[in-house]
Amino acid sequence: MSDSFDIDAEFIRKLADLLSETGLGEIEYEDGGKRIRVARPGVAAAPAIAIPAAAAEAPSAPATAPATDAAHPGAVSAPMVGTIYLAQTPGDPPLVKTGDTVSEGQTLMLIEAMKTFNEVKAPRGGKVSSIAVSNGQPVEYGELLAIIE
Repeated sequence: MSDSFDIDAEFIRKLADLLSETGLGEIEYEDGGKRIRVARPGVAAAPAIAIPAAAAEAPSAPATAPATDAAHPGAVSAPMVGTIYLAQTPGDPPLVKTGDTVSEGQTLMLIEAMKTFNEVKAPRGGKVSSIAVSNGQPVEYGELLAIIE
């Protein structure tokens, strides 16, 4: 009495292409209690990324930040792997912009991981001198998100 699990090879190819496009190590997709995990060989496993059924808003052009900014004492890094969102909901203004003054604990942006939105909070107060990511961009754990001076 086993449930048959029809494998859609074309869908798996699309997931594999998405891995290549995003540079992620693995993707996990679940629908109706059935789960597919696609991983690139030789890439260290990170927490799985769930792909929502609805496509996310197209990413805008990424902001540029020098690689040396990651070592900046005011660097805010991604606490998890996921998709970054700069606004509370599509069409809303960004939660913060370059030049804004923020308070410790203020929400800077959101990371969606496993269909859950997680707030990225300011670790300290100060002025946002740069935002290193764009809306809808996939991010890795520890990736630079912003700098607070």
